[in-house]
Amino acid sequence: MADTPLDITTWRRHYHNEDEPVLIEDQLPTNDPYILFDIWFKNISSKADLLFEETNAVCVSTVSEEGQPSSRMVLMRSYTRDGFVFHTNYDSRKGQEIAKNNRVALLFFWPKVHRQVRVEGRAEYWTEAENDAYWNSRPLPNRIGTKCSEQSKVIENRQILLDRRATLEKLAAEEGPNTITRPKNWGGFLVRPNMYEFWQGQSDRVHDRLIFTKDSTDAKPADNGWFLKRLSP
Repeated sequence: MADTPLDITTWRRHYHNEDEPVLIEDQLPTNDPYILFDIWFKNISSKADLLFEETNAVCVSTVSEEGQPSSRMVLMRSYTRDGFVFHTNYDSRKGQEIAKNNRVALLFFWPKVHRQVRVEGRAEYWTEAENDAYWNSRPLPNRIGTKCSEQSKVIENRQILLDRRATLEKLAAEEGPNTITRPKNWGGFLVRPNMYEFWQGQSDRVHDRLIFTKDSTDAKPADNGWFLKRLSP
């Protein structure tokens, strides 16, 4: 007997963004996509009722040599006008794919305010000095957790990770936390944007999609070398 299809429409919630219910080009607080992202990110991060969410969680998508895309959630650790930074094991699947094709897509999604931001760009390696400085700023349990895992490698069971963690915890307790040094194959990527899409969802599906791009085709001049256009939802 076949399963009865589940009608998920009955589960959907109707969202409304009280701060800015629609996106209108001439009413934007800025025509600079970096500043607009900064405004959105700080707005969502300031909402006390959303603090249980990882507002800096971002989906990172890469592509293999065969053209197979893959996506995973990571935590954005910082952002500047230069781009967005996340950290990983460079020998992981995403690390190896970026090494061969550094075109990367990022997706931030904040469902409680029905907003998302897509970013496309190219990933660059952080410097050794930057990697060491960030590694040394991390809490000891985080450093131990990272170091006990050969990310994306096959292991027989979870106990292997627990045993490695116990060994590193003993080392740190006996010889000091500085013995938990950064693996040379672990560090940051900076994704330099060449496209931003700001999406404001609407319950009636007449969503707002504003694109900032370096390409002037079908677009109007914005700020700092960017061009702005609206896409149909």
